[in-house]
This record gives sequence, structure tokens and C-alpha cells, in this order.
Amino acid sequence: MTVVELIERKRDGGRIAPAELRALMAAYAKGEVPDYQLSAFAMAVFFRGMDDAETEALMAAMLESGSRLALDHLAVPRVDKHSTGGVGDKVSIPLAPLIAACGVAVPMMSGRGLGHTGGTLDKLESIPGFRTRLSLAEAAAQVERLHCVLIGQTAEIAPADRRFYALRDATATVEAIPLIAASIMSKKLAEGLTGLVLDVKTGAGAFMTKLDDSLRLARTMIAIGERHGCPTVALLTDMDAPLGEACGNAVEVVESVELLKGRGPADLREVTLALGAEMLLVAGVDADRAAARARLERTLASGAALEKFRAIVQAQGGDPRVVDDPEGTLAAAPVRSVFTAERAGIVQRVEPRVIGRAITALGGGRTKVEDGIDPAVGFLIHARPGTVVAKGDPLATILAPDAAREAEARAALARAISLGDEAPAPRPLVSHRITARGVEELPVAGAS
Repeated sequence: MTVVELIERKRDGGRIAPAELRALMAAYAKGEVPDYQLSAFAMAVFFRGMDDAETEALMAAMLESGSRLALDHLAVPRVDKHSTGGVGDKVSIPLAPLIAACGVAVPMMSGRGLGHTGGTLDKLESIPGFRTRLSLAEAAAQVERLHCVLIGQTAEIAPADRRFYALRDATATVEAIPLIAASIMSKKLAEGLTGLVLDVKTGAGAFMTKLDDSLRLARTMIAIGERHGCPTVALLTDMDAPLGEACGNAVEVVESVELLKGRGPADLREVTLALGAEMLLVAGVDADRAAARARLERTLASGAALEKFRAIVQAQGGDPRVVDDPEGTLAAAPVRSVFTAERAGIVQRVEPRVIGRAITALGGGRTKVEDGIDPAVGFLIHARPGTVVAKGDPLATILAPDAAREAEARAALARAISLGDEAPAPRPLVSHRITARGVEELPVAGAS
């Protein structure tokens, strides 16, 4: 069976057998299948989809293409969290050291920016010297020592997915549930976890803009995790507006440090604590959500989570001064200007996709696989849906590399932020909890 025949079959709505998917991904990992053919296959999947068996087989093919993190000998539970991607979503950066400071091992493997969304690795690499490219041996040793590592996908783990991930970003094939589920779960199962928490974004800035699609993605990943002996739970969190104020790479690190110091935006704190509580529950550290949240609050207040982050930064070659003086340590944009309200009113919308694409246009994201990243650019979004503003009030701060792109960013903000005369309906920050047992709609704990 040739690759062209597989592409044709999927293009025409046919089914790919598990053995064929394994052969395809193994050949791609070895460089025997060119990018243009896998791009065509990805586009066929984007339009035709995959059934559950195909998705499971694709995930297994990616997982089997590489090695796994060997942590079974650790006496503590091993739990990770993964987000399906959003704008301003820097939760992983403060969450990982917070959970590690609670005595749980967190071998956190993250990704780079994908589509209009930011990437945890790009944010971490804005810290001078910070290494996200560790070998499996280095990662395992750090987890043993610090209970936490913040890394990218190594050359050893799911190499087929590693290449495919970047390819999907550059070919507009990101928003396909089978490809998202297989990619995420191949990496997570390679970490040797005892539990996994998924942050499935929903809303205008998510890859899954509709609730039903978000629920379907969550169920797909949960089913894969459970079949492989990894208890998995998902929270649906809102991405109808950027999370927090900072949107960019370096500025999101600054905001993450603020959260670890007990400050930071309320919405970012709420989502972080909600996901953290689920991690402690799946780890078996606490028996109920109230106890888990109380433990997280104590750990933040004590400074233990901040010091854990400092230790992680030092261990991975980063400048530890970022903990004490993040703004003085990280790169700053040459041009900084304020975008103000042209009229009095109430903020109706802050369109996250427009913001995310504007960050890419500033140089903070990629349009091609080989593109570099400018860590200093981005936005501080001061306005939230429902905020009452007067004419001339600051709505956002622009961080740009030059005057020309500052003007483009200003035009993007004019499209992204809309004002009206009536308050928009609030949206819950965390709306649903999904497990293998079913879907639970949660009471409103916060709104965006």
C-alpha cells in the first residue's frame, strides 16, 4: 500500500487500518515520507475525520515511534496537565511548580505555539538561558531531584508526532479532533503518568469553538487515557477572551511569576487553582476539592511554589533573577504604547483569535516551521468583557518591535475590542468536568 493510496482513501472518506497507520507514522519519523505527502494526509483527515479506532491507532503509532520516560520507581504520584491551547494561557508555568511543591511529581512536557495560540516552550525560552530541550535521562534525573521538569518533546519521545505537530501548524490542519487527541495523548502516555488533567478550551479563541466539539475532544482523550491505565479528567475552561492580561511570551512569564507571588489576575488564578485541585485529586493527595484548593492556597502563600520555580529555572540553565525581577531580566520591546477607548461604554468583546494572530504578526509566533520568535512583543489587555470604560481609558498596551508593526497592532486591537452600551452576558471560567463516568456541569465560580 503506497502513501498516495492512503491519502486517496482518506480523502474519499475511507478508513485506514491500524497497521497502515503504524507503518505510515514509522516511515514519516524516519524521513521516508515527505512533508508534502503527510500534509495532504492531514488535510484529508481534517475534512473526513477519523473514527475512534483510527484515532487510537494513530496515537499508538506516534507513541510507539519513540521511547518513554521511566519514572515507575518513584514513590510519589506522577501527574501532568495539558491545555488544548489558547491566548494568554500561561497556566502551565505557575501550575507545575505549585503542584510539585505539594509533593507530586510533574514531568510536564509542553509544546510550541500552534496556530493563533501561544506555546509554553516559547514562553519559557524567553527566560535567558532556559533549556527546554533535555534528554530523557536529564528529565528523569530532574524529576527525581525536584519533582518537576518543564521540557519540550525530546527527540526520543514520539518523534513522529514531533514532526507532525510542526507540520500541522504550518498547513492549517490544527483544528481536527483526531489529530489533536492523538498528538496530546501520545506525549502524555510517554511520560509514564499515574494521572492526567486536561484543560480543554472552548469559545472563540479555542481550536474547538463549540461546546459539543469541546466535549467530544475531551471524551476522546479521556477514553484513550483510561484504556492505557492513566486516569484522566478534563475541565472545560473559557477561551472567549484572553486569559489574564499578558499575551505574548516574556510578558506571560512576568504574569506567571506574579501569580506565584500571590498576585496576578483573578481569572488566571481561578483557572490555575481549579486545574491544580484536579491534579491533587487524581494524584490521591487530597480526598475532596475543598481540601485540595486549601492546600494550593497554603503552598502559594508560603512561597514554596515560587521557590520551586526558582529551583527549576536554575536546574534548566535559566537566569534565576527572573523570579525576583522578571521585568528587569526578560527582553523588553523597543516600542510600548497605550491603546485607549474612543468612546465611553462597556466592553462587549475581546476577540482572542485577533489578538493571537496580531502577536504572530508582531513576531511573537510562527507562520512557517523555521520562523524564529521575538520574545519581547505582545500585548497587555487591560479591558475585560463587562468592563465599564470612559473615553480615553486604557484598553491595552502594545509591545512592538518597531513603529510600523505597532500601527498594525493598533489596527488589530480596534478590530478585537468592541464597546457597547449594555453589559454582555458573563461566561463561566470553568464550565464542565468530564471523566470516564460522564459530564458534570459546574456551578459558576468565576466569569469572564
